[in-house]
Amino acid sequence: MLLRHVLRIGRVGLYLRLNEELTPDSSNLLAQLLERRLNGEPAAYITGSKEFFGLSFEVSPAVLIPRPETELLVEKAIELAETLFQGQCLVADVGTGCGAIAVILAAKLPEARIYATDISPSALEVAADNCRTHGFSDRVTLLRGDLLDPLPEPVHIIVANMPYVTAQALNDLPAEICRFEPIVALNGDSDGLDTIRRLVTQAGERLLPGGVVLLEIGHDQGRAVCALARERFPQADVAVTKDLRGLDRVVSIVTA
Repeated sequence: MLLRHVLRIGRVGLYLRLNEELTPDSSNLLAQLLERRLNGEPAAYITGSKEFFGLSFEVSPAVLIPRPETELLVEKAIELAETLFQGQCLVADVGTGCGAIAVILAAKLPEARIYATDISPSALEVAADNCRTHGFSDRVTLLRGDLLDPLPEPVHIIVANMPYVTAQALNDLPAEICRFEPIVALNGDSDGLDTIRRLVTQAGERLLPGGVVLLEIGHDQGRAVCALARERFPQADVAVTKDLRGLDRVVSIVTA
């Protein structure tokens, strides 16, 4: 990966050039990048990009690196948008980070409009670059603010990958995560549910009738998040979707 980044070629190009010798400049640059990786820096930050849902996204230390687990959240949002609203809906991507979720939803739901919120101006700069790169600046509106506060109107679907790591569990994360990725995007405080709890509390006033809330959660948080959802939305259909490893990953709240 790092060698392809240095040479600015794809995987096929690398194999076609395996017998070539590196120039001194390329060799020195590769050595520098390898040293950064050996020091624990994530490869995505070194190369400045990460693939998600089949597209390449710019990333920086200002944003959390998109994970494969989050693709399930996106798949569920697309499914419910098409089933409940025939794809014609307003969607809020809360805590958008690099904008990956918002861009994929715009790509897969051509009749939807997306609001993408984040409290970090640096993250929104990265998201803006990704929206421009993929041609969705006209359909993804970036808004700075805390959770749902900046939304100008109610929406049909709220999608959120909130911080859900407990304060204690942060200490057990691999060094390349806790040393390099933004802690504010990971830290869910004492029980991991502080931000999720605030979002669920706000959501009722920000949803259109029959609206949906989709939350990515930790593998052991399904029961607790469902209880929060049922307390706030007693008439809603609340369910947990498991990931490919059979672990709780997404809570869906489909309101009446």
